[in-house]
Amino acid sequence: MRLFPVRLSNITKMLDMYSQFNPSPLSIKQFMDFGQNACEKKSFIFLRKELPVRLANIMKEIALLPDHLLNTQSVSQVSSWYVQSFEEVLEFEKAEPTHSNLEKFCNTLVHIRNRHSDVVQTMAQGVIEMKEHQGGPVDCGMESSIQYFLDRLYMSRISIRMLINQHTILFGQFPNEQGRHIGCLDPACQISSVVRDAYENARFLCDQYYLISPELEITEHNPHDKANNPIRTVYVPSHLYHMLFELFKNSMRAVVENNDQDKCEKLPPIKVLIAEGKEDICVKISDQGGGIPRSQTDQLFKYMYSTAPQPSKSDLHTVPLAGYGYGLPISRLYARYFHGDIVLLSCEGYGTDAIIYMKALSDEANELLPIFNKTSSKFYRATVPTGDWSNQSSDMNARQLNASAPKRYNDML
Repeated sequence: MRLFPVRLSNITKMLDMYSQFNPSPLSIKQFMDFGQNACEKKSFIFLRKELPVRLANIMKEIALLPDHLLNTQSVSQVSSWYVQSFEEVLEFEKAEPTHSNLEKFCNTLVHIRNRHSDVVQTMAQGVIEMKEHQGGPVDCGMESSIQYFLDRLYMSRISIRMLINQHTILFGQFPNEQGRHIGCLDPACQISSVVRDAYENARFLCDQYYLISPELEITEHNPHDKANNPIRTVYVPSHLYHMLFELFKNSMRAVVENNDQDKCEKLPPIKVLIAEGKEDICVKISDQGGGIPRSQTDQLFKYMYSTAPQPSKSDLHTVPLAGYGYGLPISRLYARYFHGDIVLLSCEGYGTDAIIYMKALSDEANELLPIFNKTSSKFYRATVPTGDWSNQSSDMNARQLNASAPKRYNDML
């Protein structure tokens, strides 16, 4: 069967139709169960409907962005990528699952994934372009809307990449070279191993930049395992690595910059506790890096709050995310994607604990997905928040005007 592109005149109609459907969240257990009995035709039939739904839901929200952000060159580029990908997936809407079409579909998914590889950096550049065009600070209501949108855009992107990766790994060119992995999932992911990998790579950067780095101490605690075996879980190792690498970079910088090397013979180590409970598996990273003022903790998860120098457009690909301040917010999205979280607990003057929460049971680790509806639309018409507690308004204004961020959570390079 020959596939014809969907005409542009039909895109709006198809977008309206698919955006009326809610995405179908999957659990880690469902990903595993399907992967262990993988059927390419079933995956094809599911994805040719699910991918347009997920794309359409977030595309509707892109269209609601303020004009002075939506019309920037970078955001226009991101929007065009989504339109093109939506159109390409729709080419298979009524295609028969023949061998030829299955192969074309898999190749199309690879192209879509590659096309969207720079969405985060390009969207960040769009926010910078908007701020430069305005020539002044973004008001509180606008910042709140952008924060809301970026969380949803990047979470949608994580989920779409997960679906695409599972299909292309299971049914791509080398389907039998996965080892024990099921797609991008590891059914026996040893957490301490991922911790060490992330630490060593962050340590390499730290040594390059500061010529010194703190040591690592790992403790594991599983009250249900008297043999003290390494704690394992079903998870996406690349997601866990992303979170850990970001947190280690931040901890190392804080430890080095807040400990006088002339007065101490050895830097205090970074301590990691891995604990398994009935509901959650926790990875706690503790440092003695001076801590974070309580007034600034919430700011660290805001996309528009960073004191690292903004990269030039020529550095966009050579130094990914540097200067954007997106490391922590996106790491938290990776944790929340399967209903986990990242929480920071800081003692100013001493150090910080960063805790990654992951669901202990794979059938409870469901995708957390944005849904476009009237409720979500209201957030793009947000007004400046009015305080309804004593001193709240002045405190909120002070936070908006505070341009100094702690060195603790800037990108190292």
